[in-house]
Formats: sequence, structure tokens, C-alpha cells
Amino acid sequence: QVQLVESGGGLVQAGGSLSLSCAASGSIFRPNYMGWYRQAPGKQRELVAQMSNGGRTMYADSVEGRFTISRDNSKNTVYLQMNSLKPEDTAVYYCALDPFPLVATRSLSRPWGQGTQVTVSS
Repeated sequence: QVQLVESGGGLVQAGGSLSLSCAASGSIFRPNYMGWYRQAPGKQRELVAQMSNGGRTMYADSVEGRFTISRDNSKNTVYLQMNSLKPEDTAVYYCALDPFPLVATRSLSRPWGQGTQVTVSS
């Protein structure tokens, strides 16, 4: 089983920046994809960004150009640098890791981090 622990997040004004990190431990697959989802109140969880351990990235249209995903394979850690934050970025952000590309409909029964709150005030 994979364990995922997120850190970072918090409260920031619109236009500001925040950084998230997620450390994975346990039975980690190789190769793998690590990434971030977010869920706002009353909305479905959405895939924000992902990165393969080979460096391939994917971003949601809503964050392209503002968010940057990176990872340190030696530490099994993935990061999300969020710039030019908007109130609509407010959500709980969750980390995920799979041996295949992350999908929008990732099952809740798969390993997830505990989530970290990001709040952007207008």
C-alpha cells in the first residue's frame, strides 16, 4: 500500500502564490505518475496536474501557465507551485500516485493523501 502525505497550502490573496508538496512511501510502483487533484465544495474532484517519473507533465486548462508540477524521484516527492492564484482555485488539494497516467475519474478506493486546504481570497 502507498501512503501519501501532503503539506503546504493555506490562505492567500488573489494573485499570490502557494506551494504544495506530497511525499509518498510504502509500496511505490515503478514507473509511476504522481499528481494533484482538487475538490471545491459542492463540486467533483478534478485532476489538476500530473507528472511521470520520466518527466512528462499534464495540466488542466484552468491552471496551465499558472501552476507548475515538479518531482524529486529520489525522495518520492511531488510538488505543485501555484502562482497567480484566483478565488476559483480555492479547494482541498489531494495528492495521488498510480502506475499508469492519472485519470479524471480516479477511484476513491485508491490511495489518496489526507488533503490540504487552499483558500484564495478576493
